[in-house]
Amino acid sequence: MSLVSKTFATPLDLYRAISRVWSGDTSSPTHAWSASNPAQNHCSVTALVVHDYFGGDILTTQTSGGTHFYNLIDGKKWDLTVSQFAEPVPYDDTPSTREAALADTSQEKYALLTARLKRGK
Repeated sequence: MSLVSKTFATPLDLYRAISRVWSGDTSSPTHAWSASNPAQNHCSVTALVVHDYFGGDILTTQTSGGTHFYNLIDGKKWDLTVSQFAEPVPYDDTPSTREAALADTSQEKYALLTARLKRGK
């Protein structure tokens, strides 16, 4: 999806935009979210969006809260939702898939987040 990678030069640029559009209706589970911790429960849907824009691999690790999704792009780990955790994430870099990430969220939440991101709202 090369058209989208032209939108954001780096995953950090994507983070700046996506962190403004996370909300209760895009978190998994729905409304397991608060404005004081915007990344909370957005790992799977965010990993999908990062993969759309930059390719690479989707990885998982186990945290005290369950399975956590993040990305590996050109050999560098990118976890745009790490700020949701109070303690360090025990990354074990287990390979995952888009299907597994989508199963942790929903097609509707993914579509909603990508639409908001494209609108910049």
